[in-house]
Order: sequence, then C-alpha cells, then structure tokens
Amino acid sequence: MHELLRKFRDVAFSVSLIVVFVLIINVSIVHLEWKYIGLFLIGSLLVFVGLSVFLLGVDLGITPIGQHMGKVMTKSNRKWILAVGCLVLGFIISFAEPSLIILGQQVKKVTGGIIGNYLLIAVVSLGIGLLVSIAAIRIVTGFSIKKLFIILYSIIFVLAFFVSNEFLAITFDASGATTGSLTVPFLLALTVGIAAIKTKQGSAEEDSFGLLGLASAGAIISTLVLGLFIDTFNLGSGGVIEPLEKSIFQTLLAEALNVGLSFMPIILIFAVIQIFKFRFNRKASLRIIKGMVYSFIGLTLFMTGVNGGFMAVGREVGTYLNLNVPDFVVFIVGFILGMLVILAEPAVYVLTRQVEDVTSGSIKRFMVVIALSIGNGIAIGLSMVRIMNPGVEIWHFLLPGYIIALTLCIFAPKIFVGIAFDSGGVASGPLTATFMLAFCQGIATGTGGTATLLDGFGMITMVALMPLITLQTLGLIYKYKLRKQQPQEE
Repeated sequence: MHELLRKFRDVAFSVSLIVVFVLIINVSIVHLEWKYIGLFLIGSLLVFVGLSVFLLGVDLGITPIGQHMGKVMTKSNRKWILAVGCLVLGFIISFAEPSLIILGQQVKKVTGGIIGNYLLIAVVSLGIGLLVSIAAIRIVTGFSIKKLFIILYSIIFVLAFFVSNEFLAITFDASGATTGSLTVPFLLALTVGIAAIKTKQGSAEEDSFGLLGLASAGAIISTLVLGLFIDTFNLGSGGVIEPLEKSIFQTLLAEALNVGLSFMPIILIFAVIQIFKFRFNRKASLRIIKGMVYSFIGLTLFMTGVNGGFMAVGREVGTYLNLNVPDFVVFIVGFILGMLVILAEPAVYVLTRQVEDVTSGSIKRFMVVIALSIGNGIAIGLSMVRIMNPGVEIWHFLLPGYIIALTLCIFAPKIFVGIAFDSGGVASGPLTATFMLAFCQGIATGTGGTATLLDGFGMITMVALMPLITLQTLGLIYKYKLRKQQPQEE
C-alpha cells in the first residue's frame, strides 16, 4: 500500500501539470464545448490512476521476469543461447507492443493498404529482435557502444536515400512506437540482468543502458529495408482524419482487449520460466502474478484515459489555435505541452528510476527528467514549424539532428550515450503518440489540408531525436563538473 501511495504522489504532480495548462488554454483562448472538457477530466483521472497502478505492477511483475531471463541466458556462457534467446524475446515482446499495433493500423489506413499493418509489425519486430540479440552480445564481449551506434546510423543514412520523405517519417516513428509501455520495462530489466553477470569491474553500470537505443535502430533499419521492396513514393494521399468522440465504456472494452492480447507474450515467458529448472519460488511467483494483474489493470485504465479523453481535446485545441492565433503562439503552446506531456509517460518513469538506481544516485533522476522535458518541448515546437510551413521537410531536421547526436556520442561519457539513445525511445510513448499526435493533426487541419503522413508521423520522429542531443549535452556538463571537482579533491 505504501508503494502504491508513493506512485500516486509522483504521478499526481505530472498529470496535474497537463490538466492545469490545458484548462488555462481553454479559459483564455480556445473555449471548448463542455463535453470535451468533461471527457478530458475523466480521461485525466483514468490516466492518473492507471499510470500509478501500472508502474507498481511493473516493479512487482515485469521487471523481475526481464532481469531473471537476462541472468539465466548469460549464465549459460554460450553466446548462441544468449543471441537466440534475445532474438526471440525481442521479437515477441515487440510484436505485442500496443503502441506498435496502433501505429501499424494508422499506417495501413493512410497508405490505402499498400503497407499492411501486420507486415509492418512483423518487420519492425524482427529488426528489434535482431538488434536486441546484437546488443546482448555487445555487452558480454565489451564492444564499444559508441562505435556500434555510429555503424548502425551510417547504414540508416545510406538506406534513407532510397525511400521517400513520407516513408522516412513512418520509419523513424516505428522505432519510437516499439519502445512503449510493455517493451521498455522488459528490455531495460533484461539489460540489467545481462550486465549484472559481467565480471569486468565497473562495466555493469555503463552497460545497463543502450539496449533500447540499439533496438530502435534495428526497427529503423528493418523498416528501411522493407521500403526497398515497395514503391514508397506513391503511398497515397495521407488518409482522412476520423472522428475521435467515443464513449469511455466503449473505449475501456477495446483497450482491455488490446492490452490483454499484448500481455500474452509476457504470460507465455513466465510460464516457460516456471516449467523449466530456472523457475521462481512460490512467494516470488505470487508476487509476479500480482504485478502482472496490476500492470494489466493500470495499462488498460491509462490507455482508456488517453484514447477516450485526451485525443479529442488535443485535436480540438490544435485546430482552434492554428485558425485563430499567430504562429509564434502555436509554437509556444506546442513547446510547453511537449515539456509537460513527457512527465506523464509511463516509460519515462521506468527509465529515469533505473538510471538513479543503477548509478547509486550519482546521476539524479530529476536531471534526466529536466533534459528529457526540454528536448521534448523543442521537438514538438519544431514539429509545429514544419507543419505550418509545407516547404520544410522532415530530413531538414533529421539529417543535422543525427549528425549532432552522433558527434556528441564521441565525446559524451559512455553511460550517457546509452541513456540518451534509450531515452529517444521512451520519450515517444502512448501519451505522446495519441494526445500530441492528435494535437498535431489538429494543427495540420487548421492549415486547410489533412494530417498527412509527413505531418502526423514526423512528430514522433522529432520526439525520438531530441533526447539524443539534450541528454548527451547533459553528459558533457556532468563530465566537465567531475573534472573540475577532481583537482579540488586532490
């Protein structure tokens, strides 16, 4: 009960910031109908309760399974077992990720079926599995994570020349969608379990991060390879924006089904653990089962609140702002919303807490949160600029952005490189992919067009990019301060 109350306390602050800001915008500028405000407040309550319960469930159920599997596979001392095990785990966890399922459905609609939803999900999941496998081998062999990121993104830059800008936006958004509410806690725990077995002194802490970032790169590469076999320059008109007004009860039933299907792989993994010799004891098993029940209930409530209350308000606010206020006001509102929304993402809580735990408090959670918040605000602000200026294309931001990120990778401390690339995935969680996506679609509608592939999907791409820059910059500041303190200590 004490842990649950602590979760309520932490989440209450983050969610209340979003609610207060949206209500201030409504009173001062937008003046939405009361039905939208009512849905938004109900959705906010569900997000608050759901996120709190989900995070408790992650601690009790999902994290222990991931850590246990990482330790068991690494203890075998057989790299092929570790590689195959991580490939399978990465694939099945990604295939059931709710955010990726939602993205696949959206891509199928806006491309007129040219890219099927299950085809995209399978290709992305395969890329995730392959890179999770490579990342695990990197940890046990000690290969430089900086070199691996440079190699992977060099491949990405080459492949990007052969696809359209629209498909490029889908590709990078797919990498963000894969690292969602279920994938993040499981893969982070898996990484810690693998790194904990290492005998090399002092390396476990640094190697506890980076797997999510590498997995995201795998999603990008596999999707770009898919783009080589289809005509990405004729994907369709961008689709039609569908109405968002749905009853809360209808949304609850749909989300319960989706989340239930998403939990099946984790239940299967737990069952396999219990059947074979590396099982949990009775007390630990009951704790894990209770945690998975909490996670299911919490994630269902969270997704219901987001899809049933937040999205309609985000769409309406975005549409009104672009029709009635100057562009710089739209930019400012987008920047502030981006800063606040990141504070309520489930995966952000999981990652930042693990950063503080693994580093024994030397890297404070609040520092990482502030860097993420600023980066997300800039990402949404730049997305506003791109949507309101049709001549600005996605690669105008991606190319210089990733060049800066990879350059910082050379100079930033190794642990911050891993944290930064992991953060790029966790920043683009379900709240960003729904509320902020709806907000961006509203902005695009306000310009007189439709929310096209480039306008809608590119926002998640920007959100995934900016943490790479802000957190590695934080790493350089951290490195400078440590050097400054060392002479004084001597």
